[in-house]
Amino acid sequence: MNLIIRDARIIDPKSDFHNQVIDIKINNGLIEKMSSNIQNTENFEELKLENLHVSKGWFDSSVSFGEPGFENRETIANGLQVAAKSGFTGICLQPNSFPILDNQSQINFVRQKANGFATQLFPIGALTKNSEGIELAELFDMKNAGAMAFGDYNKSLDNANLLKISLQYTQDFDGLVIAFCQDNTIKGKGLVNEGIVSTMLGLKGIPSLAEELIIARNLFILEYTGGKLHIPTISTAKSVQLIKDAKAKGLYVTCSVAIHNLILTDESIEGFDTRFKVSPPLRTEDDRKALIAGIIDNTIDCITSDHNPIDIENKKMEFDLAKNGTIGLESAFGSLQSILPLDIIIEKLTSGRVIFGQENKGLEEGEKANISLFNPEGKSIFTLENILSKSKNSAFLNQQLKGKVYGIYNQNQLILS
Repeated sequence: MNLIIRDARIIDPKSDFHNQVIDIKINNGLIEKMSSNIQNTENFEELKLENLHVSKGWFDSSVSFGEPGFENRETIANGLQVAAKSGFTGICLQPNSFPILDNQSQINFVRQKANGFATQLFPIGALTKNSEGIELAELFDMKNAGAMAFGDYNKSLDNANLLKISLQYTQDFDGLVIAFCQDNTIKGKGLVNEGIVSTMLGLKGIPSLAEELIIARNLFILEYTGGKLHIPTISTAKSVQLIKDAKAKGLYVTCSVAIHNLILTDESIEGFDTRFKVSPPLRTEDDRKALIAGIIDNTIDCITSDHNPIDIENKKMEFDLAKNGTIGLESAFGSLQSILPLDIIIEKLTSGRVIFGQENKGLEEGEKANISLFNPEGKSIFTLENILSKSKNSAFLNQQLKGKVYGIYNQNQLILS
């Protein structure tokens, strides 16, 4: 659709219009003109919203839906609509469906299901067959089918040699390996962060060491092999330092952090509410502060919602039996504004594109219109009525959020919430 967006404040440090209020003329999906008081001589539709801010489109590097196999949790169609109304123009889909996305036919299936939507879906292929950690999946075939990277969602590779081989093999086609880090023997039957809260509640703990030990191992392997490694959803202070040191050595390592680990701590689980049961677990206040510092000094490359819908039958049950995961798309922007400046939020919600092989161009004339629309002001309580996902397992229910997401313009479509 052709559109003129009126009186929009541009949030894009790379743009000449950064922090200026201007009009944006979009013709056939491209930004034709950016200036004040654009004349509507061609009868374009117009959009004017209260305190409208725009940035280049947000990108989430870790989203689970369920389809195929777990459509009761979420479908691709509804999930992409949720993402669009939450301000995201692109998402990386995790392979944890049934069947697992571990071959080119499965990659083709989810890409075809996502055709025609404003939010683009970029599939992640499983690193190992059926995500079982025994033998590598069809990585090259999946890359040719459109897989952006390869990783087994929330599963750590016990076999160090398999990670070594994957990092060596993927260099032949510039592939990206995703390595979730958690020593399964140290984790054992742990449910939450090991510390004062877990002891007080009588819940088995997961030490920070379980994450840090595997991060250290994987970084040693990366130093030996070369290649490109992404460590998702880190959660501890020492993890931040390990990755910072590795980057100083010149290793190609990137990492992300989940929004709930930036905002919440293990004190949230004191009521045994399974909405706060996530992987990696919520950690301490010291860890939370270290993660924020890692965002600010750019050790942590991007922020993810780690959106993971879980049906009520697998979430609203005894704490030790409930599945890990929280949805996070709808609450992402509003919750982040409680802890970070707007410019940093936008940077960390868009920088994942480069990591996952996408262009990350700014808002400029002649470029494709890939835009998120929002108002950073105003406060509201996040309630069940605000949840657009099929599953309602949000760790941010009844929390105060700041700002409002209006929607997106992408793929020549305007989607408003």
